[in-house]
Amino acid sequence: MNTQKIIIFGAGKIGRSFIGQVFSRSGYEVVFVDINTQLIGLMNQHRQYRVTFREGDKEEHFAIRNIRGICLDDEQHVVADLTDAGIVAVSVGQQGLQATIPVLAKSLITRRQKYGDIPLDIIIAENMRNADVYIREELKKYLPEDYPIDKLVGLVETSIGKMVPFMTKKDMVEDSLQVFAEPYNTLIVAKNGFKNPVPDIPFLAPKENIKAWVDRKLFIHNFGPVATAYLGYKYHPDLIYLWEVLQDERIKEQVRDAMQQCAEALLREYPDVFPENQLQEHIDDLIRRFLNRRLGDTVFRVGCDLYRKLSADDRIITPLKSAYNHGLSYHGIIEVLNAALQFKATGSNGMMYPSDIDFHVELKEKGLLYIFQKVCGFSVQESTFFMYQLKESDL
Repeated sequence: MNTQKIIIFGAGKIGRSFIGQVFSRSGYEVVFVDINTQLIGLMNQHRQYRVTFREGDKEEHFAIRNIRGICLDDEQHVVADLTDAGIVAVSVGQQGLQATIPVLAKSLITRRQKYGDIPLDIIIAENMRNADVYIREELKKYLPEDYPIDKLVGLVETSIGKMVPFMTKKDMVEDSLQVFAEPYNTLIVAKNGFKNPVPDIPFLAPKENIKAWVDRKLFIHNFGPVATAYLGYKYHPDLIYLWEVLQDERIKEQVRDAMQQCAEALLREYPDVFPENQLQEHIDDLIRRFLNRRLGDTVFRVGCDLYRKLSADDRIITPLKSAYNHGLSYHGIIEVLNAALQFKATGSNGMMYPSDIDFHVELKEKGLLYIFQKVCGFSVQESTFFMYQLKESDL
């Protein structure tokens, strides 16, 4: 068994710029598993890729070495490599997990047959609440009934705070393996999720109450960019980038105020985890990072996919309901929700995100009450109340 080998399911932006980068720079062999056969082929040809941290006029380049790849459909080799690995990470999105989990389960069975009851830790680098519960239940569907999953599988939730924009076509033509990112490089992980000792490597930040840190990401970090995108589109529909929107001091203060309302709700949810001044510093730091024009993050990319971003367990509705339930102020969050319902930004091809077209058709044909109940998960009473709040909004 190679304890210095990590298998990473998902060779996308977070997989390469963050998880792979952190473990490679800490001396691990990094093996990516992905459905993109062309990307995997290039990895195996070059055995390295470049990560560029960008902020202001500064660029810092890192060659991420000792890497290779396996195609997900090459199940035999995936299972063989994973069986001998020291640790695993998944960064494939919830839909990608459907194809990943059966292979993970088969590998866990083979691993036990070969090595006995040696645990395997799985770092869950997904943008999901309660991701550990979801993956545990999905794995159980493919494991024998007597498999001791709670003993042998460490499900390690994370709070991924790294911002990584889409690569342009020009960037991809220049180097299909390279990836850009901001300098922020702290990987927050659930300390109690590990069955083996927590890896003693730089950039890893183990936390006791990971649920609080996951919600910090959702309530503040995930909320801030969409607030910028939705308010930016409402007031300046011609602007492309987040940093351009935040040049408008009025919008920047609206975003800051709404983020502070989310932070106040978070403090009520987890009163013993975050000092209030720490959350304020976090908000200030995030706004500074949103202003990083070298990331090139767009209003369209950040704001699109309304069905997901306005869902009951996501970045606007969750802090809104928390503030409402705790009797706190939420007018800034309502303003963001109002702007989100009017969001029709288009990408570089001049087209709206496909499902956002469907969203606006449903909104027009079935009405806001339907959207509030079916998409946002509000009760009938909550839907009526928040519809009234929207009418009262000065937006």
